[in-house]
Amino acid sequence: MTEYDYDLFVIGAGSGGVRASRVAASHGARVAVAEEHRVGGTCVIRGCVPKKMLVYGSHFAEELRDASHYGWTIDAMHFDWASLRDTVLRDVDRLEITYTNTLDAHEVAHFHERATIAGPHAVRLASGREISAKVILIATGAVPVMPEVEGIEYAITSNEVFHLPTFPGRVLIQGAGYIAMEFAGIFNALGAHVTVVNRSDQILRGYDESLRDRLLQITMTRGIDYRFHCPIRRIEKREGEARVVHFDGHDPIEADIVLVATGRRPNVNGLGLENAGIALGFRGEIPVDGHNRTSCESIYAVGDVTDRIQLTPVAIREGHAFADTVFGGTPRVIDYGCVPNAVFSQPPLAGVGLTEAQARVNHGNIRVYSSDFRPMKNIFAERHERGLYKMVVCAESGKVLGLHMLGHEAPEILQAAAIAVKAGLTKDDFDATMALHPSMAEELVLMR
Repeated sequence: MTEYDYDLFVIGAGSGGVRASRVAASHGARVAVAEEHRVGGTCVIRGCVPKKMLVYGSHFAEELRDASHYGWTIDAMHFDWASLRDTVLRDVDRLEITYTNTLDAHEVAHFHERATIAGPHAVRLASGREISAKVILIATGAVPVMPEVEGIEYAITSNEVFHLPTFPGRVLIQGAGYIAMEFAGIFNALGAHVTVVNRSDQILRGYDESLRDRLLQITMTRGIDYRFHCPIRRIEKREGEARVVHFDGHDPIEADIVLVATGRRPNVNGLGLENAGIALGFRGEIPVDGHNRTSCESIYAVGDVTDRIQLTPVAIREGHAFADTVFGGTPRVIDYGCVPNAVFSQPPLAGVGLTEAQARVNHGNIRVYSSDFRPMKNIFAERHERGLYKMVVCAESGKVLGLHMLGHEAPEILQAAAIAVKAGLTKDDFDATMALHPSMAEELVLMR
Protein backbone atom coordinates (compact mmCIF):
# COMPACT_ATOMS: atom_id res chain seq x y z
CA MET A 1 0.00 0.00 0.00
CA THR A 2 1.16 3.53 -0.75
CA GLU A 3 1.59 6.13 1.94
CA TYR A 4 -0.74 8.67 0.29
CA ASP A 5 -4.16 8.56 -1.35
CA TYR A 6 -2.75 10.30 -4.45
CA ASP A 7 0.63 11.21 -5.81
CA LEU A 8 -0.70 14.63 -6.84
CA PHE A 9 -3.71 16.60 -5.69
CA VAL A 10 -4.47 19.75 -7.69
CA ILE A 11 -6.62 22.53 -6.25
CA GLY A 12 -8.22 24.31 -9.20
CA ALA A 13 -9.23 22.89 -12.59
CA GLY A 14 -8.41 25.87 -14.75
CA SER A 15 -5.99 25.92 -17.65
CA GLY A 16 -2.86 25.43 -15.52
CA GLY A 17 -4.41 22.86 -13.21
CA VAL A 18 -5.89 20.73 -15.98
CA ARG A 19 -2.62 20.74 -17.96
CA ALA A 20 -0.61 19.77 -14.88
CA SER A 21 -3.10 17.02 -14.01
CA ARG A 22 -3.15 15.32 -17.38
CA VAL A 23 0.61 15.57 -17.95
CA ALA A 24 1.38 14.23 -14.47
CA ALA A 25 -1.07 11.38 -15.07
CA SER A 26 0.60 10.62 -18.40
CA HIS A 27 3.85 10.22 -16.45
CA GLY A 28 2.16 7.55 -14.32
CA ALA A 29 1.11 9.62 -11.32
CA ARG A 30 -2.15 9.00 -9.47
CA VAL A 31 -3.85 12.39 -9.75
CA ALA A 32 -6.94 14.06 -8.36
CA VAL A 33 -8.23 17.60 -8.87
CA ALA A 34 -10.82 19.66 -7.02
CA GLU A 35 -12.78 22.55 -8.56
CA GLU A 36 -15.38 24.53 -6.62
CA HIS A 37 -16.90 26.22 -9.67
CA ARG A 38 -16.69 24.74 -13.17
CA VAL A 39 -13.97 22.74 -14.87
CA GLY A 40 -12.08 25.00 -17.26
CA GLY A 41 -11.37 27.90 -14.94
CA THR A 42 -11.56 31.62 -15.58
CA CYS A 43 -10.32 31.65 -19.17
CA VAL A 44 -12.74 29.03 -20.48
CA ILE A 45 -15.79 29.70 -18.30
CA ARG A 46 -15.85 33.45 -17.59
CA GLY A 47 -12.83 35.03 -19.20
CA CYS A 48 -10.88 35.20 -22.42
CA VAL A 49 -12.80 32.58 -24.40
CA PRO A 50 -16.39 33.83 -23.93
CA LYS A 51 -15.14 37.42 -24.04
CA LYS A 52 -13.46 36.82 -27.41
CA MET A 53 -16.76 35.37 -28.69
CA LEU A 54 -18.50 38.60 -27.65
CA VAL A 55 -15.78 40.51 -29.48
CA TYR A 56 -16.49 38.48 -32.62
CA GLY A 57 -20.21 39.14 -32.25
CA SER A 58 -19.68 42.87 -31.83
CA HIS A 59 -17.48 43.08 -34.92
CA PHE A 60 -20.52 42.44 -37.11
CA ALA A 61 -21.80 45.91 -36.25
CA GLU A 62 -18.83 47.45 -38.06
CA GLU A 63 -18.87 44.91 -40.87
CA LEU A 64 -22.56 45.44 -41.57
CA ARG A 65 -22.16 49.22 -41.60
CA ASP A 66 -19.28 48.92 -44.04
CA ALA A 67 -21.00 46.38 -46.28
CA SER A 68 -22.62 48.95 -48.54
CA HIS A 69 -19.19 50.18 -49.64
CA TYR A 70 -18.51 46.70 -50.94
CA GLY A 71 -21.74 46.42 -52.89
CA TRP A 72 -23.95 44.71 -50.31
CA THR A 73 -27.45 45.84 -49.40
CA ILE A 74 -28.59 44.50 -46.02
CA ASP A 75 -32.07 45.36 -44.83
CA ALA A 76 -33.70 45.16 -41.41
CA MET A 77 -30.54 44.74 -39.37
CA HIS A 78 -31.30 43.92 -35.74
CA PHE A 79 -29.17 42.80 -32.81
CA ASP A 80 -30.53 40.36 -30.23
CA TRP A 81 -28.46 40.21 -27.03
CA ALA A 82 -30.16 37.05 -25.75
CA SER A 83 -29.24 35.16 -28.90
CA LEU A 84 -25.55 36.09 -28.68
CA ARG A 85 -25.42 35.54 -24.92
CA ASP A 86 -26.99 32.08 -25.12
CA THR A 87 -24.78 31.02 -28.02
CA VAL A 88 -21.70 31.98 -26.01
CA LEU A 89 -22.94 30.16 -22.91
CA ARG A 90 -23.69 27.01 -24.91
CA ASP A 91 -20.14 26.95 -26.18
CA VAL A 92 -18.86 27.42 -22.65
CA ASP A 93 -20.87 24.34 -21.68
CA ARG A 94 -19.30 22.44 -24.57
CA LEU A 95 -15.80 23.46 -23.52
CA GLU A 96 -16.41 22.43 -19.91
CA ILE A 97 -17.42 18.98 -21.11
CA THR A 98 -14.29 18.82 -23.27
CA TYR A 99 -12.03 19.71 -20.33
CA THR A 100 -13.81 17.20 -18.10
CA ASN A 101 -13.42 14.51 -20.75
CA THR A 102 -9.69 15.29 -20.87
CA LEU A 103 -9.42 14.56 -17.15
CA ASP A 104 -11.43 11.36 -17.53
CA ALA A 105 -9.33 10.20 -20.48
CA HIS A 106 -6.22 10.45 -18.30
CA GLU A 107 -7.95 8.79 -15.33
CA VAL A 108 -7.73 11.91 -13.19
CA ALA A 109 -10.22 11.84 -10.31
CA HIS A 110 -12.15 15.08 -9.94
CA PHE A 111 -14.11 16.49 -7.04
CA HIS A 112 -16.65 19.24 -7.71
CA GLU A 113 -16.24 21.04 -4.41
CA ARG A 114 -13.93 23.45 -2.68
CA ALA A 115 -10.63 22.12 -1.36
CA THR A 116 -8.26 23.78 1.10
CA ILE A 117 -4.82 22.99 2.48
CA ALA A 118 -4.99 20.95 5.69
CA GLY A 119 -1.25 20.32 5.96
CA PRO A 120 1.89 19.76 3.89
CA HIS A 121 0.43 16.53 2.49
CA ALA A 122 -3.31 16.93 3.10
CA VAL A 123 -6.30 18.71 1.60
CA ARG A 124 -9.75 19.05 3.09
CA LEU A 125 -12.84 19.05 0.88
CA ALA A 126 -15.90 21.17 1.64
CA SER A 127 -17.76 17.96 2.44
CA GLY A 128 -15.34 17.40 5.31
CA ARG A 129 -13.36 14.58 3.73
CA GLU A 130 -9.60 14.77 4.15
CA ILE A 131 -7.34 13.41 1.39
CA SER A 132 -3.60 12.86 1.53
CA ALA A 133 -1.21 13.51 -1.33
CA LYS A 134 2.53 13.30 -1.81
CA VAL A 135 2.48 16.57 -3.74
CA ILE A 136 -0.12 19.34 -3.77
CA LEU A 137 -0.44 21.86 -6.58
CA ILE A 138 -2.32 25.13 -6.07
CA ALA A 139 -3.83 26.47 -9.30
CA THR A 140 -6.70 28.59 -8.01
CA GLY A 141 -6.13 31.55 -10.33
CA ALA A 142 -7.23 35.08 -9.57
CA VAL A 143 -10.46 36.91 -8.77
CA PRO A 144 -11.71 40.41 -9.59
CA VAL A 145 -10.72 43.25 -7.29
CA MET A 146 -13.71 45.15 -5.90
CA PRO A 147 -13.29 48.62 -4.39
CA GLU A 148 -14.64 49.24 -0.91
CA VAL A 149 -17.25 51.89 -1.69
CA GLU A 150 -20.83 52.34 -0.59
CA GLY A 151 -23.26 50.47 -2.84
CA ILE A 152 -20.63 48.24 -4.48
CA GLU A 153 -23.17 45.40 -4.30
CA TYR A 154 -24.99 47.15 -7.17
CA ALA A 155 -21.98 46.71 -9.45
CA ILE A 156 -20.92 43.63 -11.39
CA THR A 157 -17.58 42.20 -12.52
CA SER A 158 -16.49 40.43 -15.67
CA ASN A 159 -17.70 37.19 -14.02
CA GLU A 160 -21.34 38.25 -14.26
CA VAL A 161 -21.32 40.22 -17.49
CA PHE A 162 -21.87 37.12 -19.61
CA HIS A 163 -25.20 36.44 -17.91
CA LEU A 164 -26.96 39.81 -18.29
CA PRO A 165 -30.71 39.20 -18.77
CA THR A 166 -31.13 42.21 -21.07
CA PHE A 167 -28.81 44.39 -23.08
CA PRO A 168 -27.87 47.56 -21.17
CA GLY A 169 -28.30 50.83 -23.01
CA ARG A 170 -25.95 52.70 -20.67
CA VAL A 171 -22.76 51.09 -19.38
CA LEU A 172 -20.33 52.60 -16.90
CA ILE A 173 -16.98 50.82 -16.60
CA GLN A 174 -14.59 51.51 -13.76
CA GLY A 175 -10.99 50.88 -14.74
CA ALA A 176 -8.95 51.29 -17.91
CA GLY A 177 -6.95 48.09 -18.14
CA TYR A 178 -7.34 45.39 -20.76
CA ILE A 179 -10.58 43.97 -19.32
CA ALA A 180 -12.16 47.42 -19.16
CA MET A 181 -11.09 48.38 -22.67
CA GLU A 182 -12.25 45.11 -24.19
CA PHE A 183 -15.73 45.34 -22.69
CA ALA A 184 -15.92 49.04 -23.53
CA GLY A 185 -15.34 48.13 -27.18
CA ILE A 186 -17.88 45.30 -27.09
CA PHE A 187 -20.72 47.31 -25.58
CA ASN A 188 -19.95 50.39 -27.67
CA ALA A 189 -20.04 48.38 -30.91
CA LEU A 190 -23.30 46.69 -29.94
CA GLY A 191 -24.98 50.06 -29.42
CA ALA A 192 -24.66 50.96 -25.75
CA HIS A 193 -23.49 54.33 -24.51
CA VAL A 194 -20.24 53.58 -22.69
CA THR A 195 -18.48 55.70 -20.11
CA VAL A 196 -15.05 54.66 -18.80
CA VAL A 197 -14.01 56.17 -15.47
CA ASN A 198 -10.53 55.78 -14.05
CA ARG A 199 -8.59 56.97 -11.03
CA SER A 200 -5.56 57.96 -13.13
CA ASP A 201 -5.25 59.79 -16.45
CA GLN A 202 -4.12 56.76 -18.49
CA ILE A 203 -5.58 53.75 -20.24
CA LEU A 204 -3.71 50.44 -20.52
CA ARG A 205 -0.89 51.37 -18.17
CA GLY A 206 2.22 49.39 -19.06
CA TYR A 207 1.53 49.22 -22.79
CA ASP A 208 3.38 51.34 -25.32
CA GLU A 209 2.42 54.99 -24.91
CA SER A 210 2.05 55.82 -28.60
CA LEU A 211 -0.39 52.97 -29.16
CA ARG A 212 -2.33 53.81 -26.01
CA ASP A 213 -2.76 57.40 -27.17
CA ARG A 214 -3.89 56.29 -30.63
CA LEU A 215 -6.41 53.81 -29.18
CA LEU A 216 -7.79 56.51 -26.89
CA GLN A 217 -8.33 58.84 -29.85
CA ILE A 218 -10.02 56.16 -31.93
CA THR A 219 -12.35 54.97 -29.18
CA MET A 220 -13.36 58.53 -28.32
CA THR A 221 -14.21 59.08 -31.98
CA ARG A 222 -16.29 55.90 -31.86
CA GLY A 223 -18.34 57.39 -29.03
CA ILE A 224 -16.80 56.08 -25.80
CA ASP A 225 -16.71 58.76 -23.09
CA TYR A 226 -13.85 58.96 -20.59
CA ARG A 227 -13.55 60.54 -17.18
CA PHE A 228 -10.05 60.55 -15.73
CA HIS A 229 -9.00 61.28 -12.15
CA CYS A 230 -12.49 60.14 -11.29
CA PRO A 231 -12.70 57.64 -8.40
CA ILE A 232 -16.15 56.30 -7.53
CA ARG A 233 -17.48 57.48 -4.17
CA ARG A 234 -20.74 55.55 -4.00
CA ILE A 235 -23.30 53.71 -6.15
CA GLU A 236 -26.99 54.30 -5.67
CA LYS A 237 -29.72 51.99 -6.93
CA ARG A 238 -32.76 53.64 -8.45
CA GLU A 239 -36.10 52.17 -9.47
CA GLY A 240 -35.76 49.25 -11.90
CA GLU A 241 -32.22 48.50 -13.02
CA ALA A 242 -30.89 52.06 -13.02
CA ARG A 243 -27.84 52.92 -10.97
CA VAL A 244 -26.52 56.38 -10.19
CA VAL A 245 -22.77 56.56 -9.69
CA HIS A 246 -21.40 59.40 -7.59
CA PHE A 247 -17.82 60.69 -7.76
CA ASP A 248 -15.56 63.09 -5.94
CA GLY A 249 -15.42 66.34 -7.91
CA HIS A 250 -17.52 65.14 -10.87
CA ASP A 251 -21.22 65.09 -11.70
CA PRO A 252 -23.01 61.78 -11.10
CA ILE A 253 -23.69 59.38 -14.00
CA GLU A 254 -26.76 57.21 -14.44
CA ALA A 255 -26.19 53.77 -15.95
CA ASP A 256 -27.98 50.48 -16.44
CA ILE A 257 -24.96 48.47 -15.33
CA VAL A 258 -21.78 49.38 -13.49
CA LEU A 259 -18.94 47.06 -14.47
CA VAL A 260 -15.91 47.08 -12.19
CA ALA A 261 -12.73 46.12 -14.04
CA THR A 262 -9.94 47.36 -11.79
CA GLY A 263 -7.72 44.31 -11.95
CA ARG A 264 -7.50 40.83 -10.46
CA ARG A 265 -5.80 39.50 -7.33
CA PRO A 266 -4.54 36.00 -6.47
CA ASN A 267 -7.35 33.73 -5.26
CA VAL A 268 -5.97 32.72 -1.86
CA ASN A 269 -8.63 33.71 0.68
CA GLY A 270 -9.42 30.87 3.07
CA LEU A 271 -7.09 28.50 1.23
CA GLY A 272 -5.44 27.30 4.46
CA LEU A 273 -1.89 28.19 3.46
CA GLU A 274 -1.02 28.78 7.10
CA ASN A 275 -1.52 25.06 7.72
CA ALA A 276 1.55 24.39 5.60
CA GLY A 277 3.57 27.40 6.79
CA ILE A 278 3.23 29.28 3.50
CA ALA A 279 3.30 33.08 3.78
CA LEU A 280 1.91 35.35 1.07
CA GLY A 281 4.07 37.76 -0.87
CA PHE A 282 3.88 41.54 -1.03
CA ARG A 283 1.08 41.54 -3.61
CA GLY A 284 -0.92 38.79 -1.92
CA GLU A 285 0.56 36.13 -4.20
CA ILE A 286 1.98 32.70 -3.38
CA PRO A 287 5.77 33.02 -3.78
CA VAL A 288 7.42 30.19 -5.73
CA ASP A 289 10.86 29.36 -7.05
CA GLY A 290 11.86 28.67 -10.64
CA HIS A 291 10.33 25.19 -10.46
CA ASN A 292 7.03 26.53 -9.00
CA ARG A 293 7.74 25.19 -5.50
CA THR A 294 6.48 27.16 -2.50
CA SER A 295 8.24 27.49 0.86
CA CYS A 296 6.67 24.13 1.72
CA GLU A 297 8.66 21.53 -0.24
CA SER A 298 5.61 19.33 -1.00
CA ILE A 299 3.39 22.17 -2.26
CA TYR A 300 3.68 23.94 -5.60
CA ALA A 301 1.69 26.71 -7.32
CA VAL A 302 1.20 27.78 -10.93
CA GLY A 303 -0.76 30.41 -12.83
CA ASP A 304 -2.35 33.64 -11.71
CA VAL A 305 -2.23 32.71 -8.02
CA THR A 306 1.54 33.34 -8.22
CA ASP A 307 0.94 36.78 -9.82
CA ARG A 308 3.89 36.58 -12.21
CA ILE A 309 2.23 37.03 -15.59
CA GLN A 310 -1.56 36.67 -15.55
CA LEU A 311 -1.98 35.01 -18.94
CA THR A 312 -3.53 31.64 -19.75
CA PRO A 313 -0.66 30.38 -21.97
CA VAL A 314 1.76 31.15 -19.12
CA ALA A 315 -0.31 29.10 -16.67
CA ILE A 316 -0.44 26.22 -19.16
CA ARG A 317 3.34 26.28 -19.68
CA GLU A 318 3.92 26.41 -15.93
CA GLY A 319 1.55 23.51 -15.29
CA HIS A 320 3.26 21.42 -17.96
CA ALA A 321 6.76 22.26 -16.71
CA PHE A 322 5.74 21.42 -13.14
CA ALA A 323 4.44 17.98 -14.15
CA ASP A 324 7.53 17.20 -16.25
CA THR A 325 9.82 18.34 -13.45
CA VAL A 326 8.16 16.57 -10.53
CA PHE A 327 6.76 13.46 -12.19
CA GLY A 328 8.46 13.18 -15.58
CA GLY A 329 12.09 13.28 -14.55
CA THR A 330 12.83 16.15 -16.94
CA PRO A 331 13.29 19.33 -14.88
CA ARG A 332 12.70 22.55 -16.76
CA VAL A 333 11.92 26.17 -16.02
CA ILE A 334 9.87 28.72 -17.92
CA ASP A 335 11.47 31.59 -19.80
CA TYR A 336 9.32 34.66 -19.16
CA GLY A 337 11.12 36.85 -21.65
CA CYS A 338 9.30 38.12 -24.74
CA VAL A 339 5.84 36.86 -23.78
CA PRO A 340 3.38 38.19 -26.39
CA ASN A 341 0.22 39.88 -25.19
CA ALA A 342 -2.89 41.36 -26.74
CA VAL A 343 -5.80 43.59 -25.87
CA PHE A 344 -8.91 42.70 -27.87
CA SER A 345 -10.07 46.28 -27.92
CA GLN A 346 -11.58 47.75 -31.06
CA PRO A 347 -9.22 48.05 -32.87
CA PRO A 348 -7.01 45.49 -31.08
CA LEU A 349 -3.58 46.14 -29.68
CA ALA A 350 -0.75 43.60 -29.40
CA GLY A 351 2.85 43.67 -28.31
CA VAL A 352 5.93 41.64 -27.43
CA GLY A 353 9.15 42.63 -25.74
CA LEU A 354 10.07 46.05 -24.37
CA THR A 355 8.07 49.21 -24.91
CA GLU A 356 9.92 52.33 -26.02
CA ALA A 357 9.96 53.68 -22.47
CA GLN A 358 11.23 50.39 -21.01
CA ALA A 359 13.92 50.09 -23.65
CA ARG A 360 15.23 53.60 -22.96
CA VAL A 361 15.57 52.74 -19.27
CA ASN A 362 17.16 49.33 -19.83
CA HIS A 363 19.28 49.98 -22.92
CA GLY A 364 19.65 53.75 -23.24
CA ASN A 365 20.67 54.03 -26.88
CA ILE A 366 17.80 52.75 -29.00
CA ARG A 367 16.17 53.42 -32.33
CA VAL A 368 12.44 53.45 -32.90
CA TYR A 369 10.90 52.64 -36.27
CA SER A 370 7.23 52.96 -37.07
CA SER A 371 4.55 52.67 -39.70
CA ASP A 372 1.51 54.92 -39.39
CA PHE A 373 -0.90 53.82 -42.09
CA ARG A 374 -4.53 53.70 -43.12
CA PRO A 375 -5.49 50.06 -43.77
CA MET A 376 -6.86 49.31 -47.22
CA LYS A 377 -10.05 47.99 -45.63
CA ASN A 378 -10.65 51.35 -43.96
CA ILE A 379 -10.02 53.23 -47.20
CA PHE A 380 -12.64 51.21 -49.06
CA ALA A 381 -15.10 51.67 -46.20
CA GLU A 382 -14.36 55.40 -45.95
CA ARG A 383 -13.11 55.02 -42.38
CA HIS A 384 -10.34 57.37 -41.32
CA GLU A 385 -8.88 55.26 -38.52
CA ARG A 386 -5.17 54.59 -38.90
CA GLY A 387 -3.08 51.64 -37.79
CA LEU A 388 0.20 52.10 -35.97
CA TYR A 389 3.12 49.65 -35.76
CA LYS A 390 6.30 50.32 -33.75
CA MET A 391 9.61 48.52 -33.62
CA VAL A 392 12.05 49.22 -30.79
CA VAL A 393 15.64 48.37 -31.70
CA CYS A 394 18.96 48.34 -29.85
CA ALA A 395 21.07 50.97 -31.62
CA GLU A 396 24.34 49.08 -31.13
CA SER A 397 23.37 45.54 -32.11
CA GLY A 398 20.32 46.16 -34.27
CA LYS A 399 18.43 43.52 -32.26
CA VAL A 400 14.68 44.03 -32.09
CA LEU A 401 13.81 44.64 -28.43
CA GLY A 402 10.10 45.14 -28.84
CA LEU A 403 7.32 45.11 -31.39
CA HIS A 404 3.96 46.82 -30.82
CA MET A 405 0.94 46.95 -33.11
CA LEU A 406 -2.47 48.62 -33.18
CA GLY A 407 -4.88 47.74 -35.96
CA HIS A 408 -7.09 45.07 -37.49
CA GLU A 409 -5.86 41.52 -36.79
CA ALA A 410 -2.85 42.81 -34.84
CA PRO A 411 -2.89 39.83 -32.41
CA GLU A 412 -3.01 37.32 -35.27
CA ILE A 413 -0.04 38.98 -36.98
CA LEU A 414 1.97 39.44 -33.81
CA GLN A 415 1.99 35.75 -32.84
CA ALA A 416 4.23 34.94 -35.82
CA ALA A 417 6.27 38.11 -35.41
CA ALA A 418 6.85 37.29 -31.73
CA ILE A 419 8.86 34.24 -32.85
CA ALA A 420 11.29 36.55 -34.60
CA VAL A 421 11.63 38.82 -31.57
CA LYS A 422 12.07 35.85 -29.24
CA ALA A 423 14.75 34.46 -31.57
CA GLY A 424 16.71 37.71 -31.29
CA LEU A 425 16.46 38.75 -34.93
CA THR A 426 17.58 42.20 -36.02
CA LYS A 427 15.99 45.07 -37.89
CA ASP A 428 18.12 44.04 -40.88
CA ASP A 429 16.53 40.56 -40.76
CA PHE A 430 13.09 42.12 -40.98
CA ASP A 431 14.19 44.42 -43.80
CA ALA A 432 15.67 41.49 -45.71
CA THR A 433 12.30 39.71 -45.71
CA MET A 434 10.18 40.31 -48.80
CA ALA A 435 6.86 42.05 -48.18
CA LEU A 436 3.60 40.17 -48.68
CA HIS A 437 1.44 42.62 -50.62
CA PRO A 438 -1.23 43.80 -50.20
CA SER A 439 -1.50 43.11 -46.48
CA MET A 440 -1.23 44.97 -43.20
CA ALA A 441 1.45 42.51 -42.07
CA GLU A 442 3.82 43.81 -44.77
CA GLU A 443 4.26 46.96 -42.70
CA LEU A 444 6.47 44.87 -40.38
CA VAL A 445 9.19 44.77 -43.03
CA LEU A 446 8.68 48.31 -44.33
CA MET A 447 9.09 50.36 -41.14
CA ARG A 448 11.33 53.41 -41.33
